[in-house]
Amino acid sequence: MRTNKFGIRIAASALAMAVSYGAHAVTDEDIINDHKTPEDIVSYGMGTQGQRYSILEDLNTSNVQYLQPAWAFSFGSEKMRGQESQPLIKDGVMYVTASYSRIYAIDARTGEEIWQYDARLPDGIMPCCDVVNRGAAIYGDKVIFGTLDAKLVALNKDTGKPMWIKKVADYQAGYAITAAPMVIKGKVITGVSGGEFGIVGKVEAYDANTGDLVWTRPTVEGHMGYVYKDGKKIENGISGGKAGVTWPGEMWKNGGAATWLGGTYDPDTDSLFFGTGNPAPWNSHLRPGDNLFSSSRLAIDPDDGSIKWHFQTTPNDGWDYDGVNELISFNYEENGKTVKAAATADRNGFFYVLNRENGDFIRGFPFVDKITWAEGLDPKTGRPIYTEGGRPGNPADMEGGKGEMVLAQPAFLGGKNWMPMAFSQQTGLFYVPSNEWSMDIWNEPVSYKKGAAFLGAGFTIKPANDDYIGVLRAMDPKTGEEVWRYENTAPLWGGVMTTAGGLVFTGTPEGHLKAFDAKTGEDITRQVLTHIIVEEESKGTNLLPISFLRHLISFYGDSLQAVVPNYLEHSMGSFARNQEQMREMMTGTFSGLAPFAPMEEISKKNMAHVREIGRAHV
Repeated sequence: MRTNKFGIRIAASALAMAVSYGAHAVTDEDIINDHKTPEDIVSYGMGTQGQRYSILEDLNTSNVQYLQPAWAFSFGSEKMRGQESQPLIKDGVMYVTASYSRIYAIDARTGEEIWQYDARLPDGIMPCCDVVNRGAAIYGDKVIFGTLDAKLVALNKDTGKPMWIKKVADYQAGYAITAAPMVIKGKVITGVSGGEFGIVGKVEAYDANTGDLVWTRPTVEGHMGYVYKDGKKIENGISGGKAGVTWPGEMWKNGGAATWLGGTYDPDTDSLFFGTGNPAPWNSHLRPGDNLFSSSRLAIDPDDGSIKWHFQTTPNDGWDYDGVNELISFNYEENGKTVKAAATADRNGFFYVLNRENGDFIRGFPFVDKITWAEGLDPKTGRPIYTEGGRPGNPADMEGGKGEMVLAQPAFLGGKNWMPMAFSQQTGLFYVPSNEWSMDIWNEPVSYKKGAAFLGAGFTIKPANDDYIGVLRAMDPKTGEEVWRYENTAPLWGGVMTTAGGLVFTGTPEGHLKAFDAKTGEDITRQVLTHIIVEEESKGTNLLPISFLRHLISFYGDSLQAVVPNYLEHSMGSFARNQEQMREMMTGTFSGLAPFAPMEEISKKNMAHVREIGRAHV
C-alpha cells in the first residue's frame, strides 16, 4: 500500500492534539516561541517578528501539487464582506475573525463550528475603509480581538463567553479597531483606526487578565503619554517633546497618524514596532512641516510605551501614503558581521531596510515599476527627494476651490497595502504582494468637524498597466534586486507565507491558492489538474493510471490545463478507431458474430465521460 509521509505526520499531529479543547493555556513563552512551534499559531505574523515563515519541510516543491482542500467554512451571507483575518490555532482549534466584528472557534480538523461571537455594534460606527477585522490575540484562557466601535473584547477561548470588554476610544469621533492585537509580557497591545476622521493615533497596552489600561502613547507630536499604576494616571512625556515643532498652529490636535494595522515585536531589542498612517487632512498645504509622527515607523518600549526611535517614510505626506505596513525583523551577514535589521515595503513604493536597534537608515529602493512623486531617496537619511510638481496643488492658488490635479504613482492604495509580506530564512528574500496603480489627485479646502471626514482631497484610481495590476515580487534586501516576479491580471489583495519546504503561498481574487518556488518563482500550484485527478480517483473511473497523470503534471505543469482533456479525448478516439478496425476484421472471422459489442458500449461511455471532464476543467 502506498503511504504519504506528509499525511502521516499531519494525522499524527492531529491525534496528538486530540485532547479536550482548552487543555493548555497560552503563555508568554508560547508567544515568543511561536515561530518554532508549527503545530500551533498563537501570534499574528506566525511569530512576533512577523516573518510569516514556517519551519515545516514536509510540504515542499516536490509534493505541493498534491495539496487538496479538506473543508470549507462560510462566514455568512449579508455580512460576508472583506475577509482579511489571519487565523490562530491552539490545541486543534482555529480562531478566526470576520467582518462586522465577529469571531469563530472552529475545529481545525473537521471545519465544524465550536462557537461564534458577534459584537453588538451601535448604528453610528464609521469605519473608513470596509468593515474588516484582521485577527485576534490569544493568551491564557482568553482570545482577544478589537471591534468596529473601538473596543477590546476578551472571550473564554473554550466557550466564547465574554470575560472583559474595554472601551479603547470614542467611535463617534471616527475611531475603530480593525487590526489584530498582540500580547507581549502579559499586556494586550493595540492600535486604532480612523485617520480619515481627524482622530489622534495611539498605541495602548492593557492587562491581558483584567483589561485594565497599563499605558497609552499618542502617535502625533504634542500629545501626552501616560502610564497607569495603582489606579493613578501618571504623565510619561509628550510625544515629540512639545507641540508645534513639525505641525503649524493647532493642526496637531487632529493630526491622524492612525496605527490601524497593528504591530510586531522584536525580543532581541525588546521593542514594539508600529507603523502610523497619513496625517490629517490630506491637503498637505494646510500643514507645512514633517508632521511627526505620521507616515512613520516607531520603536516603542513595551513596558511603558515610550518612543525609542522613529523613521519617517513620507514627511509632509500629501498622497495618503500611510506608513502602517509591517516592519519585519531579520538578520543578515555583511563584512563578517551580523546586522540586526528590519524591513518594510511602504505604500509610497519604496522598500526600506533599517537598523532595528536605533532606527538608522541602511538602504532603500523602489519595489514598484514606477514612482512619480519622488525622484529617489537620500542615500544617507532615506528622506524622499520630492519630484518638482509631483504634489497636488494648493487650492488657494486656484479659482473655484480646487487645486491643480496631478498624476501620482503609486496610488494611495499603495505599492503595498495591508496584506503582509513574508521573509524566508532559507533564501534571505522578502516576498512582497504589490499592485501597480496610478491616481489623479487634487486638493480642496477643508475644516475639522468631529465625526466627519477630514480629507481635503479628491481622487480617481486607475490601473497603471493594461494587462496586469498585481505583482508578487521576491526582493533581495541586501541589493535591492527584484529576483523574480509573478504578474496577476487582478490586484493581489492577500497576504504571503513562505516555508522551509522552499514554497511561497498567496491567494488571488480569482479564487486560486498559488504556490511558488521560493528560489525561482516557478508557479507550481497545478491546482486545476490536481482537482481533476482527485475527483476522478474518487469515482474510480480513471481512463489512465493516476500515477501516469501525476507524472504528466510534474513534468509539464499548468500548461496541461487545456492539453490533458484534449489528449485523453484524442487517445480514446484512436482507441475507438482501432476497435472499429478490429471489429471489422473479427466480424469476418466469426461469420457475422459481434463478440466485441460489450466493449463498444464501454468505449462509448468512456468517450462521453472524457468529454464531460473536458467541459468541466478546460
